[in-house]
Amino acid sequence: MNLCWILLWLITLSLPVLADLNYHLKPRQVAENTWLLEGSTDNFGRDNGGNIVNVGFIVTELGVVVIDTGPSKRYGEALRQAIASVTDKPVIQVLLTHHHPDHALGNQAFKDVPIGALAGTTQLLHEQGDGMAENLYRMVGDWMRGTEVVLPTQVLSPGVTTFGSHPLRLLELRGHSGADLAILDQKTGVLFAGDLVFYQRALTTPNTPGLAIWLADIATLQGLPWTLIVPGHGPVAVDAKPFEQMRDYLGWLDHLLREGASHGSDMPELIRGPIPERFAAISLSRYELIRSVSHLYPQYEREQMQHLNP
Repeated sequence: MNLCWILLWLITLSLPVLADLNYHLKPRQVAENTWLLEGSTDNFGRDNGGNIVNVGFIVTELGVVVIDTGPSKRYGEALRQAIASVTDKPVIQVLLTHHHPDHALGNQAFKDVPIGALAGTTQLLHEQGDGMAENLYRMVGDWMRGTEVVLPTQVLSPGVTTFGSHPLRLLELRGHSGADLAILDQKTGVLFAGDLVFYQRALTTPNTPGLAIWLADIATLQGLPWTLIVPGHGPVAVDAKPFEQMRDYLGWLDHLLREGASHGSDMPELIRGPIPERFAAISLSRYELIRSVSHLYPQYEREQMQHLNP
């Protein structure tokens, strides 16, 4: 078999695999001029290509504002196609809620427009982006092929910025990642909460500066004049249930870690412990408890040691 036939054979074998790498994004209208692409509440996997995130876009008179770009170059390209299926208006702005890979690794598909983010988000993506992309490649495989980290090109500040008839209030918070942008469309009342809010899906804690800070951010968001909440992960809501669930879970997690440290418990004890029934049905509750204990418990132990040795 000559080299040409070998190459043709390899290409033929790869075509079915590549054909399966389709995100099948279907925008759903959730408010006036406002569309959502809702991801799975599962973990990253080769069956979903990392599509576990909620991404949105607003069609304004001036053009389309995109909120987060998804987990890969391929997702970003599919997102642009999905937007084009709704409107022929150009994309004029990307707003990133934070630096985590499922929200920001689709940036490559939007290099022709301003990509706005908080200064802290850009710094964190610069520091952690390559490592997160490599880790995601290990988890989802070829869905990530060709994906490279593209940093934001625009620094966002808190306040109101208007696109057409849509005044968007930008809030600078930090409870989830250390630099979290929440976006309230003051025309429709839609609140894009990013990963400050998880709903019916256990929250992740790798970059949180502290659960008390996160709880304060939840209070700030709940106090806004919203009509619909778009969490970073999980279904949208028209009531305060996502905030209630977040407060309940964060309070329980903080109490669990604090009590464990005061009693000298080790990590395996906390990881194996019971999860309250109201949280047990939430997607990935045990998996994320294991990760949260690993992320956060050493700090609680240090604080307990300082308390005992003033």
